[in-house]
Formats: sequence, structure tokens, C-alpha cells
Amino acid sequence: MFSFLQPSRPRPTVPRPAEAKASRTAALVALLSQGRARWTPRDYASLAREGFARNAVAYRAVRLVCEAVGTMPYVLQEAGRDLDGHPLQALLAHPHPRMRLPELLEAVCGHLLVAGNAYLEVVCVEGVPREIHVLRPDRMKVVPGADGWPEAYDYTLDGRTLRIPQSGEGMDTILHLTLFNPLDDHYGFPPLEAAAQALDLHNASGAWNKALIDNAARPSGALVYGGTGSLSDDQFERLKSELEASFQGSANAGRPLLLEGGLDWKPLALTPKDMDFEAARAGAAREIALALGVPPMLLGIPGDATYSNYAEANRALWRLTAIPLARRIGAALCGWFAPLHGPDLALVPDLDQVEALAQERAALWSRVAAADFLTEDEKRAAVGYGPKRVDGVGV
Repeated sequence: MFSFLQPSRPRPTVPRPAEAKASRTAALVALLSQGRARWTPRDYASLAREGFARNAVAYRAVRLVCEAVGTMPYVLQEAGRDLDGHPLQALLAHPHPRMRLPELLEAVCGHLLVAGNAYLEVVCVEGVPREIHVLRPDRMKVVPGADGWPEAYDYTLDGRTLRIPQSGEGMDTILHLTLFNPLDDHYGFPPLEAAAQALDLHNASGAWNKALIDNAARPSGALVYGGTGSLSDDQFERLKSELEASFQGSANAGRPLLLEGGLDWKPLALTPKDMDFEAARAGAAREIALALGVPPMLLGIPGDATYSNYAEANRALWRLTAIPLARRIGAALCGWFAPLHGPDLALVPDLDQVEALAQERAALWSRVAAADFLTEDEKRAAVGYGPKRVDGVGV
């Protein structure tokens, strides 16, 4: 499925111009890395396992953002005019035989949220892009070049490593998307890592609840023997086995503890009410939702009244999280294909087709239509359309 299993063809060496623009700090970045491959400094497996696979709040929040971006309708434009029948549209609609554009966008968005990085590989036949594949971030590592920028990527799977060089000129083989990271020159910062403490608290509280259920009739405490002397070994073992058989486990929850022979029960642990257990759990859930850009109301988190209604919270998800991320991905894709199709291409979300924003768009059209001081083309531009077609020219 992946082209890394195929032998790579040698790329022709392109002579470097006598003078080239470069950052003055690039040499220091290159000196720090010294051309060695650098693994992603994020524990992707732990974040994916603890944050996505084992935490319902994080899972649902990631899914909400990914599904919103995946179902986002896009329009391919050139110099502000909508295009139809462009080769890039056909490629993005069917990136490869087992994937469509929504699945591609969901995968890219999910990798960005969980790992802070997303990687796409283009497969070309005779210089023409034929397929796009999504590569797992934990298998990729950057190989910086002499100028500090990535000159290749190493893809490792099952002990085998394939080095995928970047072209240097023309379209690159790998597109590396990142989220802003103030502490790294090459890798992005995963939103789930910002919620790491909240994830640990939320997961630990779930494990604590499970243990409490499993040991419901055997709360933490001590049996104090008030008689003379001490219990014999046989008495101690008999008491222990009776407690385990009759009072431990969820099936025995609520059974009264009958004591005899001078035994007295002394509880030692705080109750969930004393620990304000549910409030701490709900607070951790809100922090997870906050880090991923999802209004807590959409996740059913109790005690959150930030938004007046569900529809307003849904619009906030699209406006503050899904649309900016979709625009970032669209701009990255167009920049990736710019050497082949020119720099004027733009892949932008078509907000008129987003159901969650229908009421908002209708209000915008009404305001623009009532603005008599605007020309027709200015009104079209205000709502995101190009100039009106005149004799087959325009949009």
C-alpha cells in the first residue's frame, strides 16, 4: 500500500545557485542536529493509548474535530475564481484506491491533534502525482540538511528503515504539517500533551472508581481486635478468607459486616464526597476539552454553562477549531502542489455548505444585500464569491 516498500529512484543533483536566500540562524540549527535523523520527541504511543484509546472525553473531542474537518466542503480556487475539472481536484477526491478525501482529512487532523505532526507522501508516475498516502507520525523522523531544513525523512517499520529524500527543487515527496511548537525547530506540539495532567487525573479517577466497585464491601480500614492477647494464625486466616469470600467484589456490595469476638471496624480512607471526587473529574474533563478546542457542552460535561445553548456551542466548534484547522490543511496542500500547478491555487472551505453555519450565513447575506452603498461585485466579495461572470469570464 505504501510506496516505501518500493525501491527509491535516484534523484538528479540540482546545482545550488551562487547566491541563495537563507536565514542567518539556519547554520546554528544545522550545527545542533549535525545531519542526524531525529525522532519525534513526543511519546506518540502513550498519547494515543492513554489520551485517545482509553479516555472517552479525549476520544470524543478528537472525533468531533476530525469529523468536522473531514466533512468540510472545499472549493479549489485560482486567483479568487472557482475551478472545475482541475487535476488536483481529481487527485484529492481519490487520494488512493482505499481512501477518499474525508478519510484523508480525518487522518491528517487526528495525527495533528494526537501527535502535533502529520505526514503525507505523494507517489508520482513520470512526474505526474497519482496517489497520496498518510504516514504514521511515530514512524517518521526528520533528517536535517546543511541549511537546517529537512533534506530527507526516515520511515521505519518492523526494523526496516527507508530514507525518503526531499527533492530540493520542484515538488517534495513528503508534506510535513505541524502545529506551533515553541521548543522545537522541526516537530509540532500535540494538543493532547497540553492536557497530559488532566488525562492522568481523569484516567486515574476512572481506575479508582473501578477499584472501588470491585472492593465495594471492603472499604479501606482496619479491623481492631479488642480482646486480650492476639488472634492465632488459624483465626487470622479464617477471618481473612471470610472477608474475601463474603464481602469483596461488586456482587457483595452493601452486605453488612458482622463482627464478633471483640473486633471493631475503623475506617481509614476518605469518602468520594470528602475528596470532592466528581468535581475534580469534571474539571479534568473540561481541561481536556479546552486543550482540544471543543466546547465542554458538546461532550455532555456537567456544570458547564459557557454557552447559552447547544447550537451556539456547535458554531463555536466550527468557527474556533474546525475551520482554522481546515484552512491550515488546505493551504499546506496547495503549497505542496504549487511547483506543479502554480502559486495562485487556494483550497478553501465552502462555508455556505456547512449546516452548522447556515443561520449565520443567512444573516450575513441579509446584511450585505441591504448595503446599498456596495456594488454587486463588492457584495459578492463580502460573502466569499468572485466577480460575476461576464461573457464567460469570471466566477
